[in-house]
Amino acid sequence: MKKFGTPFTPSSVKLMLLGSGELGREVVIEAMRLGVEVIACDRYENAPAMQFAHRSHTFNMRDGAKIREVVEMEKPTYIVPEIEAIATDTLVELEKEGWTVIPTARAARLTMDRQGIRQLVAEKLKLPTSAYRFAGSLAELEAGAKAVGFPCYIKPTMSSSGHGQSMARKPQDLAKSWKFAMEGTRAQTGKVIVEGKINFDYEITLLTVRHAGGISFCAPVGHIQIDGDYRESWQPHPMTKTALKKSQDIARKVVNELCGKTGRGLFGVELFIKGNNVWFSEVSPRPHDTGMVTMVSQTMSEMELHVRAILGLPIGEIPCRPGASVPILAETKIDNPAYTGVDKALKTPGTWIRLFGKPMSPGHRRMGVALAIGKDIKEARKKAMAAAKKVRVVEG
Repeated sequence: MKKFGTPFTPSSVKLMLLGSGELGREVVIEAMRLGVEVIACDRYENAPAMQFAHRSHTFNMRDGAKIREVVEMEKPTYIVPEIEAIATDTLVELEKEGWTVIPTARAARLTMDRQGIRQLVAEKLKLPTSAYRFAGSLAELEAGAKAVGFPCYIKPTMSSSGHGQSMARKPQDLAKSWKFAMEGTRAQTGKVIVEGKINFDYEITLLTVRHAGGISFCAPVGHIQIDGDYRESWQPHPMTKTALKKSQDIARKVVNELCGKTGRGLFGVELFIKGNNVWFSEVSPRPHDTGMVTMVSQTMSEMELHVRAILGLPIGEIPCRPGASVPILAETKIDNPAYTGVDKALKTPGTWIRLFGKPMSPGHRRMGVALAIGKDIKEARKKAMAAAKKVRVVEG
């Protein structure tokens, strides 16, 4: 029989977040509902998840020595990476020493690096992806772009939320794309991936849960991305049975490979769809930004599913109703964020606003999200978009 303890007692189950953003904030809330003691870590003070956690630590997540120091001090039951830019070599060492990393240290290491995950998926698992090359210089980028064709997409091998990503329509664009990628990378790998364009009909995130009972899938999440950053998502996205089955087969193979025998947690698997053809795009071994829609569209949000999987709890069916999400952005640098229009946004029935509590914005930062349900996804999207437009981020 599984035993749950009480925070601040010897029986406590401890979960330590590495990265404490808005998704981690919801993970903290779900974990605390089950009596889990939570320690939140991030590079800046008062990060969203820190505002709810029992304790917090502020340090650079790439500092492996500091990660080890905090782990040995806190002695967490579970170490849960919430961001890509982490000292994954240290996570691998800690896992070998007997600490539990979610979903696995290998998954965290491979997925933080586009080169590692693309080679695993395309070359080892032989799953369909876009044409691609890796480049460590402008000359190599020029050769890679010629091989995959124009237009092509250039991304740092390590980045997230669109940082450093651009599209090159012609050879003359490549120098600018190279510079942009080097400035936008989350870690100085010195490499980019150049990807050929796929003429897809739509793209989805297939939230995939690896848990004690096997693999479960949420209904597909449709989304729109601009410059690699999500601007809208909705669920369930309509798909043919054939395309859905292919998507689930790809997600299952990728997730099982990353988890090995013991790993568990929720994954955001991004896929391109054209008719009944499906291509793998990317995977995150944690709750996904497009999956914030599940806070209103599902009976269990992606964050609750992640926590249940981590703790070895049953998942069961995952019912879904039409829902949508639209991020609330701060477009300029703001040192003391405040919000107007929340009251107007919430006048429409079936809408919700979540403000993340970020202490500042350097410019173009996601500060909250508008959520809505409707009789169908068209109505839900319309309501979420209208609600998001009513909220403004201003200097307090």
